[in-house]
Amino acid sequence: MNITIITVGKLKEKYLKQGINEYLKRLGAYAKVNIIEVPDEKAPEQLSEVEMEQVKDKEGERILAKINQDAHVIALAINGKMRTSEELADTLDKLATYGKSKIVFVIGGSLGLSDNVMKRANETLSFSKMTFPHQLMRLVLVEQVYRVFRIIRNEPYHK
Repeated sequence: MNITIITVGKLKEKYLKQGINEYLKRLGAYAKVNIIEVPDEKAPEQLSEVEMEQVKDKEGERILAKINQDAHVIALAINGKMRTSEELADTLDKLATYGKSKIVFVIGGSLGLSDNVMKRANETLSFSKMTFPHQLMRLVLVEQVYRVFRIIRNEPYHK
């Protein structure tokens, strides 16, 4: 299975990089995982609704340019579907069973994802109704993907 994580912005925090790299190393036994960073759109702190949409649209164009036509896209969104780790494992296992081996997870920038990215997504996923920094979500997502493979393989870890 090929898993791509497309995310907006550069990861700066060393501790997050270390955690992500640890899980990527562990994931090497299960899947090819690639993280693609697209530049975030520079914007002032205070934005109108129209300006927010423009920023999301520009970031969305960069995201969509990195998604293959045959990929199954799962967008992370606060209003997405909440799943347990076991349910996510079941989803990815079924996708693999039915020939969908290219999975793309998308993490938006600080303003979220554009409407066009949400339309391209085959499904949405929410980790919580709470708001998390998008950089931290990379670590949480990579850990959950690792957990998913351990669950699928019925290997100890997820309890």
